[in-house]
Amino acid sequence: MKKILFIAPLFLLLGVLSCKKLAELLTFEISNSQNIKIPASAVVTVPVILPVPVTSNAEQTFKNNNTNADLVKDVSLTKFTLTITDPSAANFDFLNSIKISIGTDQNDIVPLASLAQVPRGVSVIELTPSGTKLDKYIKSPSYTLYTEATVGRSIAQEITVRADSKFKITADPL
Repeated sequence: MKKILFIAPLFLLLGVLSCKKLAELLTFEISNSQNIKIPASAVVTVPVILPVPVTSNAEQTFKNNNTNADLVKDVSLTKFTLTITDPSAANFDFLNSIKISIGTDQNDIVPLASLAQVPRGVSVIELTPSGTKLDKYIKSPSYTLYTEATVGRSIAQEITVRADSKFKITADPL
C-alpha cells in the first residue's frame, strides 16, 4: 500500500511534465514584417486611420512546424514593434498615441496592440498586445492591419514605418 501511495504521485508528476514538454513541442512563433507609409500632412487630423493589407505566411510556417491551420488551437500576439526606417533621422515625436487593430473584413476588426503615450525622441516603439484571441486572423491567407494614430503635430514629409509582429502559435497534436 505504501508503494502505491509513493508511485501514484510519481506517475502524476511524470504525466504533468510530459504534457508540458508536449505543449512546448507544439508551440512555435510566426513573425511578420510590414511597411506602413504615413503621408505628409500640414493639417493635424485626429485620429489618422491607415488600413494596411498583409499577406500571411502562416500556412508555410504551419507546414514547417509539422502542423496545419485545422490543428491550430491558440494564437496570441507576443510582440509588436514599430521602427521608423525612412527618413532615417526621424522619430515618433509627431505621434501622441497609437492603436493597431486586425481584421479579415470590415465586420470583424478587433484590437491587436496599442500604446497610449508614445515616448519622445525615439525611432523605435513597442506596443502592448491586447490579448485578443487571433486564431482566425492568422489562419487566413490575408488580413488587414488598421492603424489608428493620434497625431500631435504636422508631418513635413512621408514617413515609412516597419511594423514587426510576433505571434505565439499552439497546435493540437491530433
